[in-house]
Amino acid sequence: MTAIEFENISKQYRLGLVSTGTLSHDLNRFWQTKVLRREDPYLKVGEVNDRAHKGESEYVWALKDINFKVEQGDVVGIIGRNGAGKSTLLKLLSRVTAPTTGTIRARGRIASLLEVGTGFHPEMTGRENIYMNGAIMGMSRAEITRKLDEIVDFSGCERYLDTPVKRYSSGMTVRLGFAIAAHLEPEILVVDEVLAVGDAEFQKKAIGKMQDVSRGEGRTVLFVSHNMGAVKNLCKRGIVLNQGQVAFDGGVEEAVDFYTVNSSFNKSTKIIVSPKQKDIRSTDVQIESIEFSKGSNSFAANEPIDFTFFVHANQTTKKCRINLTVFSISGTPIGSVSNEESFEIFKGERKKIRLSLLNHHLTTGIYNISFSIGTGSYKTSETNFEVIPHIIDFEITPTLLDSDDNIGQWNSGWGNIIFSSKMHVDGDI
Repeated sequence: MTAIEFENISKQYRLGLVSTGTLSHDLNRFWQTKVLRREDPYLKVGEVNDRAHKGESEYVWALKDINFKVEQGDVVGIIGRNGAGKSTLLKLLSRVTAPTTGTIRARGRIASLLEVGTGFHPEMTGRENIYMNGAIMGMSRAEITRKLDEIVDFSGCERYLDTPVKRYSSGMTVRLGFAIAAHLEPEILVVDEVLAVGDAEFQKKAIGKMQDVSRGEGRTVLFVSHNMGAVKNLCKRGIVLNQGQVAFDGGVEEAVDFYTVNSSFNKSTKIIVSPKQKDIRSTDVQIESIEFSKGSNSFAANEPIDFTFFVHANQTTKKCRINLTVFSISGTPIGSVSNEESFEIFKGERKKIRLSLLNHHLTTGIYNISFSIGTGSYKTSETNFEVIPHIIDFEITPTLLDSDDNIGQWNSGWGNIIFSSKMHVDGDI
């Protein structure tokens, strides 16, 4: 059964102004729509909502031609960059604002937690806000009273229950707001990024509660978060929004991979390192640039990854090493390595250094590398001249390792490394 349906949903805003903003535009809108019975002319213009670039039009589409359905009991993660339209989508569903074009159909009551303090009156106590929120959702006082102890216990705010909400911290407000939204038995639960405000213990409780709501009670959850781990843990389906449009709709693992690759992968094969990109601790030896030796940052799983560094010395250094640490695209460190042989570099000298990452056994995916140069390896704590964090990306592409092991079928949830092993079976003993 379909719980939510978005049909040709678009939402347009005029930058900096409410309504059309001018008398001439208002008169033109009235003439076109009321007299000539035509479409609103100001709904046909505008640009996609790219917050990073200045556009020519004063109208932008926060959402443009959104079409998808959510089945009852589904938990759907809505992900995308800041400004992609995630919160606007949830506000339309929650009827905080109306779509410019299109129709939204929702079956059942909707409980929304869109921002800290959603639906709360700051002068009312926590207890009064629980009853007010329940009444807004159409619940009777007896139903709310039956759930009151459970809500208060989950929120952990019992001591402040009869204190005005304006005296709550942001974390306490989120705790109470989520407890109300999750326990007043809505058919559809809509949760925006607000859980990021809570502490780790509450986030764990909240995700567990959403799992119970969806799996045990068959309710529908729409979850917006930049925490990809939480999205993978909670959701089965992911929708990626980009500039107000659906860029991907599918399984949550594939959606997260699509988002991270398209939003984070830097395809540069050579980086000129600027002072702003470094943590400079000494100017004795400096890395000027880093590049992939083969001119590409795409490698097969069984292919060595070769780097070329151009290094300049302001002071003579006898034992110098370059260290690197590989990170997954989500920021998890995978491993570290240093060049085996230290090198000597004289004052004023410029050297070209090559470093190869051999037998890495990395699985398919996008990776990021941090470098440092100093007198010690990653195993020792000797002097670091400079540290260059997360400076360059590379990709491991699918390849057939042998006749039985297709790396292209690797599930990203299994980890980042394929282990090598050998086994010997003794004869009859």
